Amino acid sequence: MTTLVRERLKGRSHDLGDGFMIRRVLPSSSRHAIGPFIFMDHFGPLQLPPTQALDVRPHPHIGLATVTYLWEGRIEHKDALGNTQIIEPGAVNWMTAGRGIVHSERTPAENRGHAQALHGLQLWVALPLEHERCAPSFEHTDAAALPELSIDGASVRVIAGNAYGARSPVSTLSTLFYVDAHVPQGKTLCMPDEHVQRAAYLLKGDMHIDGEPLQVGELMVFEPGATIALSASADSHVVLLGGAPLDAPRYLWWNYVASSEVLLEEARQAWREQHYAMVEGDPEFIPLPDDDQQTLRLEAR
Repeated sequence: MTTLVRERLKGRSHDLGDGFMIRRVLPSSSRHAIGPFIFMDHFGPLQLPPTQALDVRPHPHIGLATVTYLWEGRIEHKDALGNTQIIEPGAVNWMTAGRGIVHSERTPAENRGHAQALHGLQLWVALPLEHERCAPSFEHTDAAALPELSIDGASVRVIAGNAYGARSPVSTLSTLFYVDAHVPQGKTLCMPDEHVQRAAYLLKGDMHIDGEPLQVGELMVFEPGATIALSASADSHVVLLGGAPLDAPRYLWWNYVASSEVLLEEARQAWREQHYAMVEGDPEFIPLPDDDQQTLRLEAR
């Protein structure tokens, strides 16, 4: 393996319920985070039949921000703050959980009973220590508001953070970048070099880095400080992400991220006793998992 590449992370299949299968890329057994990104689910591309819908019932989060971005389909977000938002391709939903928030993610009513395409990513960002107990909030950014650049023939959108001299209007609390890029056959796109930790996830096409192939559905993690040129042997679609390393270790359990196991237990007890504000008009909820579910310590490296 070329010295430019530190690791290759293969996604694994995971059932979100009702047979809705996704590819979970982060955390992996060998690496827990890329910059502040600690979780990465890739869903699709898939075709849902008229009889199937996405129904992620109300559930809680603490200590993180969820970032949802679509290429196909529509998802309705509702949360306990009273926000209702249809997520459509190219837009960004950024929900900061802070000390705690409950939300649901479902197929909108007008799309039920119809076949539909769905393709997107959901990422989680560990909030900086000083903000992990902040007030929860929600921000939706339309696709038209995101910076779009042409770089050496590649088409680039800055979803969040800063890259290639552009900054996304999405409000973030961490130093990070998240980029959606289409690179035509024969063209090369260099990774942003201002961030310590960087990785690329190939969605479609054929790319290589200094002769080392990047596989579809694989997150390739690069050595800090290296000059990384992504060359396309076919028209390719790739996501680039990363940022500053975690500022301290975190504990991940279910939908909770915290700097201490004490905070995790407080959050578990709050959900057991239904102390969270709930999503108005939606009486369903996801029960707390069994206590024997593993707590993962996310290392700051």
